[in-house]
Amino acid sequence: MDGTCLHQFVTALVKNFLQLQRIREIKWMNPRPCTNEAYTPTSIEHVANVATHGIWVVPSVIGGIELVRRSATWAQFVSACVYGTSLILVFAVSTFFHTVHYCNHNRQLKDALHRCDRAMIYIFIAASYFPWLNIEHFSDDELLFAMRYVVWIMAIMGILYQQIFHEKYKMLETIFYVVMGIGPSVAILNVVSKVPYNYYNITELKLGGLIYVLGLVFFKSDGRIPCAHAIWHLFVAAAAGFHYYAILNHVFSEMDSTNPLGPSVGMPQLSNVLKPHIEEL
Repeated sequence: MDGTCLHQFVTALVKNFLQLQRIREIKWMNPRPCTNEAYTPTSIEHVANVATHGIWVVPSVIGGIELVRRSATWAQFVSACVYGTSLILVFAVSTFFHTVHYCNHNRQLKDALHRCDRAMIYIFIAASYFPWLNIEHFSDDELLFAMRYVVWIMAIMGILYQQIFHEKYKMLETIFYVVMGIGPSVAILNVVSKVPYNYYNITELKLGGLIYVLGLVFFKSDGRIPCAHAIWHLFVAAAAGFHYYAILNHVFSEMDSTNPLGPSVGMPQLSNVLKPHIEEL
C-alpha cells in the first residue's frame, strides 16, 4: 500500500514537472517591432487578445438594450442607440480583428481590420460623451453645446490621421487618444459640479478615465510585458464598465424623484417617444 502511494506521488510529481516545462516553453511575447511597424503577437497573445474583448460583446448588447428600455425622451433614445451601438462595436470589431489576425494570412485584410479597430477607438470615445452632451438641462451651457460637435470633429480628424499615418508616429497618436478622452470629461465635470442635482460627484466617470490612462502603460508595452495588449483590453473593459454605470445611473436613472430627466419608460411606452417623430416623416 505504501509502495502504491509512493508510486502515485512520484507519477504526479513528474506530470506536474512536465506541465511546468510546457508552460515555460510557451512563447509569451515576441521582440518589440521596428519603428513604423506593427507588433506581431505570439499564439498565446492572439488567443488572449480575442478572449479579453470577445467575452464582453454579449454583455454590451444587453447593456445597450437596457439603455433603450430606460429611454424616456427622444434625446435619451438617440443617446442610447449611439452609445450602445459603439459599445457593442468597440468590442466586436476588436474581437473580429484579432481573430482574423490570428487565423488569416491575408495581409491586406488584416491591415484593413486593424485600421477599423483603431478607428473604432475614436468613435467609441466620441460616443461615450454623447449621452452627457445631449442631456436637456445642459443644453444652455455654451461649452458643452460646442463640445457636442468638437468631440466628433476630433474623432473624424483622428480617424483620418490614423488612416494616413497608420503605424507611424505612434506616440503622437496615443497623445491624441488621451487629449480626446480627457478633454471633454474635464468640461463635463466642471459643468456637472454646478448643476443643482445630486450627481454623487460622478465618481464613476473619474474612475473610468483614470483606468483608461493607467491602461495606456500596457497599450505601449508590446514586446516588453507578456500579453500586454490583452491586459490593455481588460483595462478598457473595466473603464467602459465604470462609464456605462455612470451613464446608466446618472443619465438614464429610473428613480423618478431624483431623475432630472423625468421617469423612465419600458419598451411598450417607447412607441410614445418615437410616435411624433415617425408622424413627421
